[in-house]
Amino acid sequence: MYTVYGIPNCNTVKKAIDWLQENKIEFQFHDYKKKGISQAKLKNWSRQQSWQNLVNKKGTTWRGLDETIQQTITNEHSAIALMQEKTSIIKRPLIELNDTVVALGFDEAVYEKVFSK
Repeated sequence: MYTVYGIPNCNTVKKAIDWLQENKIEFQFHDYKKKGISQAKLKNWSRQQSWQNLVNKKGTTWRGLDETIQQTITNEHSAIALMQEKTSIIKRPLIELNDTVVALGFDEAVYEKVFSK
């Protein structure tokens, strides 16, 4: 079963969940705010997507960080520490199947390819 990682009040996550439900794709939802995220999981994702793709630098969480903190995020180690501390900085949604990232963010065309059976 697919796992959708995100936060429930995110508009992009809502769009993705609506799309998945409309297309009858079964999934479970992992709420970062309630459940957090493990360092091991973030390392696994980073190997697949690169830490640069996982850190959402367009979002309000990143923009709200002090510039000196932003400048310290220069490698996987510092990015993972930040993502664990501030889970809303992780690009979302991230959709995983059997420990493999199948989608990051929401793009209907990508979803149609990934989830077509």
